Formats: sequence, structure tokens, C-alpha cells
Amino acid sequence: MVERAFMKDERKKLEQRRLKAARLLEQGFSQAEVARRVKASPVSVWRWARKIQVAGVDGLKARCWRGRPQELSKQQQREVIEALKRGAEAQGWVNGLWTLPRVAHLIKKLTGRTYHPGHVWKLLGAWGFSCQRPAKRAYQQDKQAVAHWKRVEWPRIKKKHEKKSESSSSSTNRD
Repeated sequence: MVERAFMKDERKKLEQRRLKAARLLEQGFSQAEVARRVKASPVSVWRWARKIQVAGVDGLKARCWRGRPQELSKQQQREVIEALKRGAEAQGWVNGLWTLPRVAHLIKKLTGRTYHPGHVWKLLGAWGFSCQRPAKRAYQQDKQAVAHWKRVEWPRIKKKHEKKSESSSSSTNRD
């Protein structure tokens, strides 16, 4: 809130400076002199003078900088979250891995809104999703066969540690 109030005050000050420049221009001062008096660049004063010619003095008033709406509607958010929970394969991808570009594509497909992958990361965090690395194993594996191999075959294959009674030949050993 403090940041918004600061920005609003700042926009108001800049608007007052532009309106002061407009009054000076109407009084017949040169653009260079107006720039010096309002502490602005000559190019800015030139742009303001052009704006006055096109839109009048009202063209110099501060506008509300709305930008892109910050959020999807609650309904759109629910649609995207449900689609994410169904999985990437259910959305037509060849594997179950959600990447930021894929999520951005999904949002575009469901809502018609375009988001940069960097912003998609923020949306996912706000929705409670976190970065997950996929397990490095085949999803087709037979869990019983793997358990049998670990329990029976691996101990049989694994080298046994032999106890040596000899002293170490390491140069760091004191003995």
C-alpha cells in the first residue's frame, strides 16, 4: 500500500510539472526556457507541446496505469488447477512432466490469456504447487521384480569387504 501511495503522489507531482509547463508555453516562453524552469529535458517539453496540440492540456493529465489485470478469475483459476491435477498426459503431452512453457500453453488454451513462463512460476506458487523433480525410474517397471532383485540378487553379486590384518601402506599413517 505504501508503494502505491508513493507512486500516486509521484504521478501527481509529474502531472503538476507538465501542467506548469503548459501554462508557461501558453505564456509564450520557448520550449528550452520551459524545460529549464520546470527542470525537464527539452525533448520532454517538445513531447508535451505536441500532446497539447493533439489533445489539449487534458492530454497532459496523469492517467491511471492499470496494465494487465493481475489475476485470472476464480473460475479460470479452478479450471487451470483441475487441468494441472489431471496431468500433462491428459492434456496431450507425451509424458507427465509439467514445464513452465507447458503450463503457460495450458493457461492460454483454457482462458485465452497469455503469460510469460516466469510469471507462470509465480502463479503456480500462489496456487500451492512446488517444483518437483521426476523420479528417475521407468514407470513400466515391475515393483515385485525390483524388490526381489534388491533382496536376493544384489547381496549375492555385491563384493564382500575383506578384513585385512596388515597395516596400511599409506604415508599418512603414523605406524
